[in-house]
Amino acid sequence: MLKHQYIRIIIVIASFVAAIGYLYDYWSIYWFVLIALIGLGLTAWGVFDIRLGYFGKTHFKANRKSAKEVSLTFDDGPCPYTNQVLDLLDQYDMKATFFCIGQQVLKYPEIANKIIESGHSIGNHSFTHRKDIAFSNVGEMITEIQLADEALAKATKYTTPMYRPPFGVTNPNVIKACKASNKQIIGWSIRSLDTVIKDEKRILNRIVPRLKAGDIVLLHDTSERTVRVLEQLLIKMKEMNLQSIPVDRLLKIERNG
Repeated sequence: MLKHQYIRIIIVIASFVAAIGYLYDYWSIYWFVLIALIGLGLTAWGVFDIRLGYFGKTHFKANRKSAKEVSLTFDDGPCPYTNQVLDLLDQYDMKATFFCIGQQVLKYPEIANKIIESGHSIGNHSFTHRKDIAFSNVGEMITEIQLADEALAKATKYTTPMYRPPFGVTNPNVIKACKASNKQIIGWSIRSLDTVIKDEKRILNRIVPRLKAGDIVLLHDTSERTVRVLEQLLIKMKEMNLQSIPVDRLLKIERNG
């Protein structure tokens, strides 16, 4: 069981401790400060760990374990490196999901369309991927999702039921915007950190030892480094008899379009 699955237990224990403290010395402010700090910490954890589903339902892995299936997902494209990713996936007979930024789709519509034509699926990853997008209000987030949808529909004639929040950040506004836009929030169970770690072997070692049926892997189709890591990963997956399929198939989410 992952650490994040203990969150409700932590809340119960913290509440119990606070209650005992209140009964012991109801004038003491320290217990209230303690529980406030614990609540603040848990909320911050919930914002930045998409697996928690702290504010609402999120998907980060498949429940079924019988099939030897996982899902490779790629964020922040499309871009010229996406073509190399698509070629490798085709070479190893793997299918994936690409969470695309709307502005990038407008810039490279032919690559976005190639993703669909190659048998992969596409998810919405906002229109701008602004660094401050998590602080937007509900209306602004809905606009980001809608503009990305329009870009995808124009390029691919495809609309997606899936949304991955930029940076994996969730909060009440993200949940409300996704409900209003009829989107399922898709996270990940394995984060490669391929945009942060420079050592390709370290990136691969973050993925392979943990990879098992039902996992969703976060990668980015935005660098030569990830392309090289991907080829090694696909070789390992073949050895492990693991097949990558689009995340909507893995999670049994009905496609639109």
